[in-house]
Amino acid sequence: MRSGLRCCYSGVNCGLSVNFTFDCEQEIDGRWIAEVPQLPGVLAYGSTSADAMAKAEILALRVIADRLESGESEPVSIRFSLPLPA
Repeated sequence: MRSGLRCCYSGVNCGLSVNFTFDCEQEIDGRWIAEVPQLPGVLAYGSTSADAMAKAEILALRVIADRLESGESEPVSIRFSLPLPA
């Protein structure tokens, strides 16, 4: 079941914009899974959609930091946009 929850990370570098979105779904067993499709392997489970998205956000930031440290990516300004809880 799709929750419809999405948030974006936007980075601006030399006029280019990069957006990362979260997809969040509830599994049949009740757990929530959130993933960032633009960053392969960035997915996390949580007991709530907010928990899963928070864990996926942490993992996404770690992946971005690792890519910066290893020279795989250029530094960009990141702006956070998160959905407000209902």
